Amino acid sequence: MKIDLHTHSAASDGTDTPPELARKAKAAGIGVLAVTDHDTAEGVRALIAAPVEGIALIPGIEISARTASGKCHILGLGYDIGHPAFNALLEEAAGLRRAKLETRLAYLRRRGYELPEEELAALRAMPSAGKPHLGGLLTRYGYAPDRDRAIKELIDPCPTPSDRVEAGRAVEAVRAAGGVAVWAHPMGEEGKRELTPEEFDAQLRELLDAGIGGMECWYSKYASERCHKLEDTARIHRLFVSGGSDYHGSNKTIPLGRLNSADMPVPAEALTVLEYLKGRFTQ
Repeated sequence: MKIDLHTHSAASDGTDTPPELARKAKAAGIGVLAVTDHDTAEGVRALIAAPVEGIALIPGIEISARTASGKCHILGLGYDIGHPAFNALLEEAAGLRRAKLETRLAYLRRRGYELPEEELAALRAMPSAGKPHLGGLLTRYGYAPDRDRAIKELIDPCPTPSDRVEAGRAVEAVRAAGGVAVWAHPMGEEGKRELTPEEFDAQLRELLDAGIGGMECWYSKYASERCHKLEDTARIHRLFVSGGSDYHGSNKTIPLGRLNSADMPVPAEALTVLEYLKGRFTQ
């Protein structure tokens, strides 16, 4: 049985609906799945309401956060989806995302990039609209040859307010809701530059001070040697070990269940966070 504790649905910037994601996970031999959409739990809610047989679902989320050292992402795993403090933080994060989206839309309008109002209404109605959605729209209406060019050339030049919450508050909200807070892709995510050792150490110190409980040591971009070194670091600091693919459907070329760059099988016992999460699965 495979395990994947970091996946994205169309509730944020993935391309599969939550049921499609769960069915694809089942077909890939995954038995334990965490849906970790960006700053929204709507994908989790959809699967709790309509579970897919054979999939043990862990409520998850990926919170866009920041420390004094820079940007980071915090995975929340196994939380109580109804907890008021947790949902208050999500509402705050959603407000920051909406403000960022409106800034980008105003910037594009000023430069003559007009989009139909019905498309903009659909974009605003998404739980976690971001650059991939806006870039896709700009491409569809002929303003760029592809989504990546639209993001790089049309969207990224726009100065925007931060849509990230302070990491300590993100960790606190996840813990208050009974979950474990995990530092996602600690050496850098797919498509982004890797952290230097100095940057990693500085970020780790700040997240330890914030009360981080785990580290995503097994990640689709990392070679197994790096994964083992991250495990050693997690062990030194008494952090849970987690692992995930960062699957986004067709938005990223990452297969479900891939927890290292060589797609080497990872035994369940290596993911020590699972022991903590027992009893938090939904079927």
